Amino acid sequence: MTNRITELFNIKYPIIQAGMIWTSGWELASAASNAGALGLIGAGSMYPDVLREHIQKCKKATDKPFGVNVPMLYPNIEEIMDIIVEEGVKIVFTSAGNPKTWTSWLKERGITVVHVVSSVKFALKAQEAGVDAVVAEGFEAGGHNGREETTTLTLIPMVKEQLNVPLIAAGGIATGATMLAVMILGADAVQVGSRFVASEEASSHQAFKNVVVDTKEGDTQLTLKELAPVRLIKNKFFNELQELYKKGPSVDELKTHLGRARAKRGMFEGDLDDGELEIGQIAGLIHDIKPVAQIVNDMIDEFSEAQKKASRSLY
Repeated sequence: MTNRITELFNIKYPIIQAGMIWTSGWELASAASNAGALGLIGAGSMYPDVLREHIQKCKKATDKPFGVNVPMLYPNIEEIMDIIVEEGVKIVFTSAGNPKTWTSWLKERGITVVHVVSSVKFALKAQEAGVDAVVAEGFEAGGHNGREETTTLTLIPMVKEQLNVPLIAAGGIATGATMLAVMILGADAVQVGSRFVASEEASSHQAFKNVVVDTKEGDTQLTLKELAPVRLIKNKFFNELQELYKKGPSVDELKTHLGRARAKRGMFEGDLDDGELEIGQIAGLIHDIKPVAQIVNDMIDEFSEAQKKASRSLY
């Protein structure tokens, strides 16, 4: 499968493993890259020295391309970017911030830059900033989301209509059939998060992986829009949050209830009651925990089979 994205990253398949907090360490990223996808280390939950360690371990575990995802609103951003350059990482996905801030700086140092957006407006701003590709993420996605609540099915063709650089679709993609659907709508590749959470190599807690597999349709919801919209599995913490909303809380009250390290508690430490459990709506189609290589192979096989079915249906 050769297209603009596989050529841009020098990868076998147009599949990007999303760089997620508390989930996407060197083991997941290297396994994804070794399987023919592009693996991403999620820097958002790593102190700078921890990120350096993960990059160094990833370089030893794969000779294939891999990258780092950097949420630009996180602290230590300057140190993180310096480490990325010092360690010779050649691909950076940025998110949660203005792409103009770092794109030129990274590209001047020979790094391929991709920015994650949730709207046509910001896709065009990213293109204007000089990125090499854009990830357009629908609000089905897990974790922190855009405020527009535009679904992937509508977002991808709207972005494609106006974008010139390669387009990567994200949000609600976990199977070969959904991969084919968004590529028909105009995407050059897919970024997959939730499906890789339920993998053997993900660094998240086993209890979190198990609850992802058990998640059904309707078990996740977007919340905390006053702070930063985030899609969560409904648990004790989520239910307490909804009770608080009935009282018309202030932003400060929401921040107080959220506290610190809530996502780490849930996703990395396995506290299924009081932790944040971030996952996409597509979790309802995830029924098992598999090795990354099998996930990638299954997606490609399903993609090919879906192509055949679509051809038979049309002709």
